[in-house]
Amino acid sequence: MRVLNFGSLNIDYVYSVDHFVQKGETISSSMLNVFSGGKGLNQSVALSRAGVEVYHAGMIGMDGLFLVELLEDAGVDTRYVVRSKDVRTGNAIIQNDSQGDNCIILYGGANQAVSKEMIDNVLKEFGSGDWLVLQNEISEIPYIVEKAHERGMKILLNPSPMNEKISAINLSYIDCFILNEVEACALAGDEEDHNLLLNRLHEKFPHAEIVLTRGEKGSMYEGEEGRTEQGAYRVDTVDTTAAGDTFTGYYLAGRLNGQSVKDALDTAAKASAIAVSRKGAAPSIPEKEEVRRFPGREN
Repeated sequence: MRVLNFGSLNIDYVYSVDHFVQKGETISSSMLNVFSGGKGLNQSVALSRAGVEVYHAGMIGMDGLFLVELLEDAGVDTRYVVRSKDVRTGNAIIQNDSQGDNCIILYGGANQAVSKEMIDNVLKEFGSGDWLVLQNEISEIPYIVEKAHERGMKILLNPSPMNEKISAINLSYIDCFILNEVEACALAGDEEDHNLLLNRLHEKFPHAEIVLTRGEKGSMYEGEEGRTEQGAYRVDTVDTTAAGDTFTGYYLAGRLNGQSVKDALDTAAKASAIAVSRKGAAPSIPEKEEVRRFPGREN
């Protein structure tokens, strides 16, 4: 069993600000850091550091070669990362405020240049029993889902960012959704009660496992093992940028490594707690041994 992450690769420009800039406002940043990022890259790093054999497929410009080095240093197989001389690497402008929260502007760049021909060349190497991990930061997601389903792959979708492109995907082919409250409401209808929200998602996608992440409130699961809740771990928050990606990688890794849903959720909660206590996206994702030693308390 192998994991293919067909996902984004970004260069993150992170501005440290007292508060998020408002309409018509000009503010100064106390610091600028340049990090590797992209939800795809982050999730591949998390999967690999959690102990899973993961292959990353995606596209970068020549300005993003250091992203490939980072993936390889994390143990990710990068043979399916295409280098293009015709387009810049995708990037993100991230404001990180004094409370540790962030807001993000994405520029797709090479992430939006993924072609059907490239997809066919990658997917022909994978088949039944392999897992495909997807987000919504690259082009041709509906085509990737269609072709992966034809090949018998299991598909995990993190529908972020949530936009009109998600409606073009055949969601009946998704085996596992990992999504936050905003994304869940967009798929199932606005609902403040999380149990009712999970009910709606389960009714709409009865074939799929659903993991609902709720930030400091923890996470919930609905699927073949019933309904499970997991609390978040208490830490001093520094930067939440890669928290969800860390959770996704560690949760799937836990399940593939034989953990129960409850144990996988707990491991993912610990890993994401460590990640938010550090600056940056991929650099904040912990190693498996760090997660094992984590002494934190649930909220």
